[in-house]
Amino acid sequence: MKQIIINEIVQDMLPYLNNLQIEKLQMVLQHALFAVKVEADEQCKSENKQRDLVELFLAAKRIEGCSEKSLKYYKATIETMINSIGKEVNQIMTDDLRTYLTDYQKRKNSSRVTIDNIRRILSSFFSWLEDEDYIIKSPVRRIHKVKTATNIKETYTDEALELLRDNCTELRDLAMIDMLASTGMRVGEMVLLNREDINFNERECVVFGKGDKERIVYFDARTKIHLLNYLESRNDDEPALFVSLRAPHNRLKIGGIETRLREMGKQLDINKVHPHKFRRTLATMAIDKGMPIEQLQQLLGHRKIDTTLQYAMVKQSNVKIAHRKYIG
Repeated sequence: MKQIIINEIVQDMLPYLNNLQIEKLQMVLQHALFAVKVEADEQCKSENKQRDLVELFLAAKRIEGCSEKSLKYYKATIETMINSIGKEVNQIMTDDLRTYLTDYQKRKNSSRVTIDNIRRILSSFFSWLEDEDYIIKSPVRRIHKVKTATNIKETYTDEALELLRDNCTELRDLAMIDMLASTGMRVGEMVLLNREDINFNERECVVFGKGDKERIVYFDARTKIHLLNYLESRNDDEPALFVSLRAPHNRLKIGGIETRLREMGKQLDINKVHPHKFRRTLATMAIDKGMPIEQLQQLLGHRKIDTTLQYAMVKQSNVKIAHRKYIG
């Protein structure tokens, strides 16, 4: 308990003292409290302080533009770690976090990708605590990025896309598939679109991506025709671009689109039909046809180009053709 008090005093004085003075202060406090009996403070004070720090961190991330969905994930991840380790954040050491991550992976049978995501969130949290002088040094500094296997994720073949289109029984579903396939937009961006957002003359629309960042996406002539056919068939006043088939024709949600596509995939025996696969397919096709990676990054709305490279998996057949052209 004495050490906890000493650490808290030292952290409060960090903005005002240099490293030599901090070391001297620690020695003085340890000497002064050597013969003093210290009773444990109320646990609720500690818990309230930790909650306050988490909320302050989340407020900082919110200002940076993080979505509420991301903030909810951050909060759950950090609070689970704190509750599991059972220490105050300023007492958590590197070994505590290593043990926590190892135990978490064993207990949950989590992938290395999941563990690295947790590590990144904890790193962001403790780095913020360090920057704001709540702790001396982040305990995550010496925990390196978790190496993950590079899995080539599936994309739709041309045959699969045409099979999906040919077997659409509703104009809405056909327009929906073409919109996802030709723009590469996220499904969460598509469900927010309204009719008035579509510029049919320029074949483009503005979407709001992660962090409320807006960008322009483009669609092809086929998508334009199918969208117009779908909108002309509607007799409702709902402003949303895509709505439910039955009255009162409410705006479609992400879950509704995912369910619909999954059902179509099962009927046609197409493996793993889901919205995000259209986005990955467009990225891969664009790279294969020679689109500059910087333009693709802008089209997909990625902040980092590394993310774009993960989406755009180059087909092995194209690697073979390139080898023959430039080397063989």
